[in-house]
Amino acid sequence: MPTKTKHSKSAGRFGPRYGKTVKDRLIKVEEKQRKKQKCPFCEKLGVKRLSTGIWKCPKCDKKFASDAYYLKK
Repeated sequence: MPTKTKHSKSAGRFGPRYGKTVKDRLIKVEEKQRKKQKCPFCEKLGVKRLSTGIWKCPKCDKKFASDAYYLKK
């Protein structure tokens, strides 16, 4: 598997394909979606994305649907 560089971050897996602008947009979305986010029920950080639009809070053990990549604030 290819290694990622500091400059290309998670988009390094695409190598020279697709162009800089597309990869920059992808990096922004992926960084935001992978952060732990605030639960709308218990207000604690820890909600993680299970799949597209499905989120789970390990603190209050709730599973709920919301936006695809990150929770609305």
